[in-house]
Amino acid sequence: MFSQNDLFQIQNKGITIDQIKVQLNTFQKGFPFLDVIKPAFCNDGILSLTPSQVKDLGVFYNSRKKKHSISKFIPASGAATRMFKSLYEYSDNPEITCNEADKFISNIKSFAFYSDLQAKAVERGLSLELMNTKQIIDLLLASDGLNYGNLPKGLIKFHSNKNGNRVAIEEHLVEGAMYAVTANNEVFCHFTLSPEHILPFNNLIKNTIYNYENQFSVKFHISYSIQKPATDTLAVNHHNHPFREKDGSLVFRPGGHGALLENLNEINADIIFIKNIDNVVPDRLKPETVDYKNALAGLLLQLQQQVNQYLNTNIQENEIEEIKAFIEANLGYKFPDTFNNLSFENKKNQIFKILNRPLRVCGMVKNSGEPGGGPYWVKGKDSSLSLQILETSQFNLDDETQRNIFKKATHFNPVDLIIYTKDYKGNKFNLTQFTDPETGFISIKSKDGKELKALELPGLWNGSMANWNTIFVEVPLITFNPVKTVNDLLREEHQA
Repeated sequence: MFSQNDLFQIQNKGITIDQIKVQLNTFQKGFPFLDVIKPAFCNDGILSLTPSQVKDLGVFYNSRKKKHSISKFIPASGAATRMFKSLYEYSDNPEITCNEADKFISNIKSFAFYSDLQAKAVERGLSLELMNTKQIIDLLLASDGLNYGNLPKGLIKFHSNKNGNRVAIEEHLVEGAMYAVTANNEVFCHFTLSPEHILPFNNLIKNTIYNYENQFSVKFHISYSIQKPATDTLAVNHHNHPFREKDGSLVFRPGGHGALLENLNEINADIIFIKNIDNVVPDRLKPETVDYKNALAGLLLQLQQQVNQYLNTNIQENEIEEIKAFIEANLGYKFPDTFNNLSFENKKNQIFKILNRPLRVCGMVKNSGEPGGGPYWVKGKDSSLSLQILETSQFNLDDETQRNIFKKATHFNPVDLIIYTKDYKGNKFNLTQFTDPETGFISIKSKDGKELKALELPGLWNGSMANWNTIFVEVPLITFNPVKTVNDLLREEHQA
């Protein structure tokens, strides 16, 4: 099936032929659906905090955070192309009626990048007031204009600010200075980037970092990584044979955000805040976000402290039920009935295995029509139950029972996670050992007008964290303000 050139191409990506065989076999058999028991609800898998608990947990975190290494991890490798999808469609066919394009033009002065767009027009001897809709859109998106169609979303100006307008990356730096400061007044932020975005990213950091260091009296340590080529997956046609370019070479595709587990695994910090690049707000709305970040981090540290206490103790037989109750009440895991029939030593070993895992606290917001994975209870092969963040593709929606379970979810995951990645001895976990490889999915894409099948790895906060200890906490909807389209920036939450 594979020529010498194919083998050379595979090797150059750092992929083994055995991995390719596994991928091809997965296309043939597909991924199994999960045995989803029920959605997680408030008081049944989702914790609701009172205002006093939010305050107390925040105080707990701030009193202890300087004993820990802290980092922010921001997936930021996607281009902003999808953000401008409707504008591209109008530019390609300006005769059509496009409400989104009309809305964009009608409110153009409300965007934080308006002054840049105006300056670019003047630079070319033009005036925005005299330009038509297509000309303005092209000036915004084209490489000889603001080039927004080719930039990553993190470099798009999101918000107007009294001290100057900010791109999304800058908003993450400001957030980091508010809740992720270490003992030495340092803030560590790690961004995942595409290779073509490294230069503009570095230019932005070089031009802005000192201002923020002076403003917040901190020292920033900014790092980045690219998605590893070895996490790309082979594309196939509808016969499940390798999909090829016109020149006969194999087609590989990025393995989805689950591929970023390798990048996350290289971050050496106790506490890591994970948040998508586009979920940021202006300064006037940051306090509530910061309050809940502090509270969730405080909860994380409280639970980790108790976990470490158990793991550092020689567990006695009369303590088994106490620790089992702690796990089931706090760590998103329910033991199978067969646990009660085990010997003391086997119970002790099983408890140790469950406790000694990475820990994550995940914010959950009430359903509001936004896309995102949902919180559910899932039955494992051993009949244990665990809390998981699931995507639509992981349900058998042809089954009425599963379809009803899927529809009943009251919350979804806004990618608001705080994780603890060290064991009870302070050693870093190898996060790749806690994934469920059977939780990826197959999607249908197209290339050069032909349909292909693409293999996506278990999602970063889905199957890649399937075997973590998990806590879901309800957070206010105001803490979730994604920017999926350019006109989302016109929402009140993103205006000055």
